[in-house]
Amino acid sequence: MINEQMINPRSIVVVGGSNDVAKPGGKVLKNLIDGNFKGDLYVANPKEEEVQGIKSYKNPEELPDADLAILAIAAKYCPDTIEFLARKKNTRAFIILSAGFSEESEEGAKLEKQVVETVNSVNGSLIGPNCIGVLNPNHHSVFTQPIPKLDPNGCDFISGSGATAVFILESGIPKGLTFSSVYSVGNSAQMGVEEVVKYMDETFDPEKSSRVKLLYIETINKPQMLLKHARSLISKGCKIAAVKAGSSEAGSRAASSHTGAMASSDTAVNALFRKAGIVRCYGREDLISVASVFMHPELQGKNIAIITHAGGPAVMLTDALSNGGLAIPKIEGTEANNLLEDLFPGSSVSNPIDFLATGTAEQLGTIIDYVENKFDHIDGMVVIFGTPGLFPVYKVYEVLDKKMQTCKKPIYPVLPSVTQAADEIGDFLSKNRVNFPDEVILGNALSKVYNTPKPSEIPEEDRSIDKEKIRTVIAGADKGYIKPEEIQDLLDAAGLPRAGEAVVTTSHEAVKAAEKLGYPVVMKVIGPVHKSDVGGVSLDVSSAEMVESEFIRLINIKDTTAVLMQPMLKGTELFIGAKHEPKFGHMILCGLGGIFVEVLKDVNAGLVPINKPEALSMIQNLKSYKIIQGVRGQEGVNEDLFAEVIVKLSGLLQAAPEIVELDLNPLLGNPRQVIAVDARIRIEK
Repeated sequence: MINEQMINPRSIVVVGGSNDVAKPGGKVLKNLIDGNFKGDLYVANPKEEEVQGIKSYKNPEELPDADLAILAIAAKYCPDTIEFLARKKNTRAFIILSAGFSEESEEGAKLEKQVVETVNSVNGSLIGPNCIGVLNPNHHSVFTQPIPKLDPNGCDFISGSGATAVFILESGIPKGLTFSSVYSVGNSAQMGVEEVVKYMDETFDPEKSSRVKLLYIETINKPQMLLKHARSLISKGCKIAAVKAGSSEAGSRAASSHTGAMASSDTAVNALFRKAGIVRCYGREDLISVASVFMHPELQGKNIAIITHAGGPAVMLTDALSNGGLAIPKIEGTEANNLLEDLFPGSSVSNPIDFLATGTAEQLGTIIDYVENKFDHIDGMVVIFGTPGLFPVYKVYEVLDKKMQTCKKPIYPVLPSVTQAADEIGDFLSKNRVNFPDEVILGNALSKVYNTPKPSEIPEEDRSIDKEKIRTVIAGADKGYIKPEEIQDLLDAAGLPRAGEAVVTTSHEAVKAAEKLGYPVVMKVIGPVHKSDVGGVSLDVSSAEMVESEFIRLINIKDTTAVLMQPMLKGTELFIGAKHEPKFGHMILCGLGGIFVEVLKDVNAGLVPINKPEALSMIQNLKSYKIIQGVRGQEGVNEDLFAEVIVKLSGLLQAAPEIVELDLNPLLGNPRQVIAVDARIRIEK
């Protein structure tokens, strides 16, 4: 847990404080001094009387009580030091900068466990080990540079990697991005990114707390905690962007070698972020650009006006925005003609609004006023203005700043001349502005933010699901793939629509079943997992003679124990599957069914529990959604019923957590019904 001693200590001791600022113990002390820490500052160093002007205690017994201890000593000395400080000096917050713990060896993991047990025993707070520290307006307890400008309205930044935290700060600061606090959690021995997010949620003050949170995560150990508190923060008006590294197999190995932990399933991570409303990023510049978008008023629609004095960047930005689902609509009509008259000959206002390389600050102000007040279909604007270095552009940027203060529509500045107009850009940034030096990076960031859904609401319990029946079936089933009749019972208890069917073991039973179900029928082997691969499916079986001959063929296929018979239904083949992902819980996937699942791999995923709007979003964001809608005269699928199946399945999985794998493939969908034709379920107990 994060406590007051960690956030706002009255006293700090640097154990291993040094006069050598090239060492962590020296640099963290210098940063504390330079940051004007207002409490009592001590050093514990057996070799020094004074370190950087601060009294050093050679004998630990003489050390005064300290709220926060920062350790910059060898890992092997940390457990005893923390034991002493916790028991004898009432220390309740600890930052361990030192490496050599669980990230390095089994012996280091034992030391780490010992440290955590001691800290927990006094209800203390631990950041690290193997981290760069904590930075907030009260104390600069980091051993690195740069130290960003700390602003209550800046970003709260939590990182699982100290070096990455430094690189992200270095990327953001030159662009004008400010920070409110920085937490480097290192090995997350007691607290990881999730716990810090939890603390920020539970202590959120709408008057004082930052509304922008940035996360760099290598391992999600507590996804449900992250989901709960990220969703809560966003519902309170916060915005969260995160990089989850280790999304590929090779990336997972790299993350593992650094943190000693395995990367989580990337599909589950995507589902978690979408459910929480977190904007997912894939690199430092990506994260910084999204954070910079967060610093502007929220875009209320998708229509963007591009205001530029350079054609090339406007074209590239147009492509980036269009590819991301945003629009650059045409501007025309009387007001557009009036605006054109105020610009130099050769200008264009059709969007992009190009007022030429000779355009003036006054003209820029006029254009912004027109977009703000006259062009109601425009939701936001991007201003691209650099310089060839012929003359200063202070006045242009002054106008831009003033318009950003008064306009309700967000204005995103792209000021690319970071060398030729360095002084002018510096002056612009000094007014608490952020710059986007690259228009395409901005376009991609705007698209990410716009396309990230709001947090999903927690669905109400579905009382139509027969939980008692589900529990009875699960209790009576053996682990592994369960029997067809058990699958039928589970689907029925959950209210999942399925085709009528019969399981037969003789040709005589097969003929009787076909007559009861009605011709034509489908016949499928029971036993082999991939029925199509072994020729284990017969379609359009339309007579008793065909039933008999097909039964004989099917029953003799290797591993076949029986034959499943169903009426022959028509519709678009759909797929819904479920998988239990360790730590994350159940994940439901949907897409087109049959062979298309493997060929197209076009599926969307959601974490259980899933509500109806979330299910519809999963369906509507499929690349194959046009097929579901119906194209070229083909019947579409009732997506409302498709979504209801997803919601019902979510209820089944909540009632039967033993289900580790489930396929409804295919379902057949048309405008009148969505019905499961084939299903398989595997359980573990």
